[in-house]
Amino acid sequence: MKRSMKYYSNMGIDGVIEPIYFLITSFGFAILSFINYRKSGKTLETIYLSILTVFFIVCFIILNFY
Repeated sequence: MKRSMKYYSNMGIDGVIEPIYFLITSFGFAILSFINYRKSGKTLETIYLSILTVFFIVCFIILNFY
């Protein structure tokens, strides 16, 4: 006999991503890129984290103001 599992959630998952999450994530990437730059200088990882910072800030601006 097969039992089916049902998941009940009180959270509203409607596919909407709040723009503030992009801003918070970009601050996190900025801090990580600064720490990585101080630790190991200008490496591929530092450049990647900096690009992610700019990308998430642009996403925040687009979602918030357009």
